[in-house]
Amino acid sequence: MILYLLRRLLGAVGVLFAICAVTFTIFYVLPADAAASACGKTCSPERLLEVRHYMGLDQPVWRQFADYLVGIFAGRDLGTGPHALHCSFPCFGYSYESSLPVWDLLMDRLPVSASLAFGASLMWLVLGLGAGVTAALKKDSLTDRTLMVGAVATASLPVYFTAIMLIYGIVRLTGLLPYPTYTALSDDPLGWASNLLLPWTALALLYAAMYARQSRSSMIEAMAQPYIRTARAKGMPERTVVVKHGLRSGMTPVLTIFGMDLGGLLAGAVITESIFGFPGIGRLFYDALQRADQPVILGVTLLAAFFIVAANLIVDLLYAYVDPRVRY
Repeated sequence: MILYLLRRLLGAVGVLFAICAVTFTIFYVLPADAAASACGKTCSPERLLEVRHYMGLDQPVWRQFADYLVGIFAGRDLGTGPHALHCSFPCFGYSYESSLPVWDLLMDRLPVSASLAFGASLMWLVLGLGAGVTAALKKDSLTDRTLMVGAVATASLPVYFTAIMLIYGIVRLTGLLPYPTYTALSDDPLGWASNLLLPWTALALLYAAMYARQSRSSMIEAMAQPYIRTARAKGMPERTVVVKHGLRSGMTPVLTIFGMDLGGLLAGAVITESIFGFPGIGRLFYDALQRADQPVILGVTLLAAFFIVAANLIVDLLYAYVDPRVRY
């Protein structure tokens, strides 16, 4: 088990290093003038010279990459002399548009995106797994066909359409809920949940449909295995056979896609946050694209990569718990 954990950790470190190298190449090496890209649309010639000095573009490429890596893992000073800017660990760069470190901007928006991601993921897991397992246990029945037709229909709807319909139907027509405005969990837990209910639902309906189809196929395959017949022949209760043996085995593919989906959402749901006006990382990313704020775009890219790699590492560890064969 220890060797399994070490292999996965080393693999995650290697992937993160490769991502750092690729992002450095894209944002620092490939542009004709990386300083102009980082400085933004409204950048004077004098400011452009300052930014070029802060980014260290007058240094060799290998030195720039070394400073880039050191900044991410230990922090760094941008520029030299009395006007140097200190970028503390982890240094994802400095937004010359906002005059703030990118990490501070990301951490200011992270609670919003995390609230949206964790709430929606819990909802789509309950809905998706419930529908998928029910359809698998009632294979080829009217219930199975109804659930799968509903899943296909829901998955066909873009999230922006679902979000707009929820706002129109629940907020405008019925008035059951006010228009969502983000409230911090520490300030008002009930208001936090009620304001996030519509964004959670918009995301959950899309993802639950995909999870229902995936979990159905996995459960059908698992329930056809010889050890399921053996468990039934031993007289085990059907609930034990389904939950302990069938569902546990069928969870492996679901865990794989769950790690990818949750990791991606933690780095921001651009469309959902924009429609509901939530100040999350996705909205920050969209605004950075509008302003051509390259350091923020780079920071969101690195954060998204970290979340996806971390989520997949956790999924790998869960594999060993769900399926003991993986440990060996």
